[in-house]
Amino acid sequence: MIEIDQTSFNSYTGLSSELRKTQQFLMPAQLTAPFRQAEGYNIYPTAVLETGKIFSGFDSLVAFIAGHKAILIDGYVGVFWERIKEGLQQCLADRGLNVNWIYTADYLKDSDEIDRLVGPFLGEYSSVWGTRTTLSLADLFTEGLNTQKPDANSDVNIIIGPGAALADWEAPVIYLDIPKNEIQFRMRAGSITNLGAKAPDEPFQMYKRFYFVDWVILNNHKKAILDRLSIIADAQWPETINWMQQSDLVAGLSKLSASVFRVRPWFEPGAWGGQWMKERISNLNNDVVNLAWSFELIVPENGLVFESDGNLLEVSFDTIMFANCQNILGKHAARFGDEFPIRFDFLDTYKGGNLSIQCHPKLKYIQEQFGETITQDETYYILDCDDNASVYLGFQEDIDPVVYKEALEGSQATGKPVDIEQYVQVHSAKKHDLFLIPNGTVHSAGAGNLVLEISATPYIFTFKMYDWVRLDLDGKPRPINIDHAFNNLDFERKGERVQQELISHPQVIEETPGYRLVHLPTHKEHFYDVHRLEFDNSVEINTDNCCHVLMLVEGNSLTVETADGVKMDFAYAETFVIPAAAGTYRLTNQGKQRAKVIKAFLK
Repeated sequence: MIEIDQTSFNSYTGLSSELRKTQQFLMPAQLTAPFRQAEGYNIYPTAVLETGKIFSGFDSLVAFIAGHKAILIDGYVGVFWERIKEGLQQCLADRGLNVNWIYTADYLKDSDEIDRLVGPFLGEYSSVWGTRTTLSLADLFTEGLNTQKPDANSDVNIIIGPGAALADWEAPVIYLDIPKNEIQFRMRAGSITNLGAKAPDEPFQMYKRFYFVDWVILNNHKKAILDRLSIIADAQWPETINWMQQSDLVAGLSKLSASVFRVRPWFEPGAWGGQWMKERISNLNNDVVNLAWSFELIVPENGLVFESDGNLLEVSFDTIMFANCQNILGKHAARFGDEFPIRFDFLDTYKGGNLSIQCHPKLKYIQEQFGETITQDETYYILDCDDNASVYLGFQEDIDPVVYKEALEGSQATGKPVDIEQYVQVHSAKKHDLFLIPNGTVHSAGAGNLVLEISATPYIFTFKMYDWVRLDLDGKPRPINIDHAFNNLDFERKGERVQQELISHPQVIEETPGYRLVHLPTHKEHFYDVHRLEFDNSVEINTDNCCHVLMLVEGNSLTVETADGVKMDFAYAETFVIPAAAGTYRLTNQGKQRAKVIKAFLK
């Protein structure tokens, strides 16, 4: 494993900066030594393009802009728009060009009016959740944006900001993307605002507005203008920019959608977080108390990273779904459209604490209350654990809902602990166990685990009932949602039924010398299923026009080769996706011990 020199990283990270509040590193703009990693879990996975496809710096982008009388620079919330404008202006001035700048922000409706528009989608101020908005980006603007005309006396006319492409100009569109994790790091620092907001708010309020309003609006806008783009750029670095031609992006996404890819993971500490990832994954900043989550494949917040000549460019994952959902999902595209349905993430409680006692909403509830289309049905696959690891799952046979609720409410009121095992079952956890958590099931990952959570994509709808009378990393109590939980809990998931229905019982369905295919059945309410491939040398798999999400859960590394000749290597614990359009692919074990690979797929 390669350890990156702290000084080298600091030139990119801005760890002490007012611009982003996090102890995790900013992805480098150029993947050069010492950032390249030859083996082990890679925190910067890339899709490599031909040379000359990704360009770096404002001056290179200005070389394109200077050839046009009018330009539209659109993009996402959270971009440092003034820094982008200043970087471009300096390079344009160096060329002796006179620029007419028009800011979309000047044509947003008054912030109080925008607050009234978005308010119905944000719920009560103290609530963690809102409802997915039905607004469009155009709803936030006055008619003034469409009345703007290029100035004939200026060398270049530029409309800049989110919504620039709404202007009625026949002009090239440059789109500035930014990763969702960086938006949140900037949000926590108070260096950005929500769309149309006059000032930053409390981080949890800003995140709620991003999730239920801004991201919905801007994702729909991005999808609508994707075919109009001339250039897409990555604006996650405060002092520079990387960009590529839209035609090269389309070609890159098309190739990925028929072969294999891995998204860029990102990592977060938490109240219950552990030490497994800190101890085993290189190139992370370990100056954190713990790491609780890895966003392995939580695609509303992950991105795909392209590389050319060492230059990196990240686009949000939904970009590939907007352009290639049929290739990705195959026979399931008609049902899910451009919403990728499967989620992989890590929950690290190794040398850490217990997750909250929690449940997730029923399908009708999440649709009616929050505007989602699918609900948060989960499983816990135990990737690694210590000898005392456990999982809380299902109720005791003699559960009395009234008594249970009184105990929870009493603890919330008084701060006194609850003997939770009076009400909830606790099960020993072993490597490769699979625990089934359909919606409405009481559960928690106990301390001592590295959990691979294989789930449906929704990921923020956790109704906490009991959080072990502890504070979060900011010294504040985490929200408890007893009423939401009791609107969804299934109290029939108790007693012996838990062992029968909520703990997967593996079944060998194929076996030959050096190879075994194991079915880990999921619950009838799960729309995805799980297989484990165990092999000494190699195995060939047919997608059957279905997307596969995989992870090497035992072994050192493996090589994936798809039918189109693409080859990629993946290390232990790395998540990768084989789109339905890949057709067939071969997994080759690169280690000495038998490889074990988890494969999740839609039923």
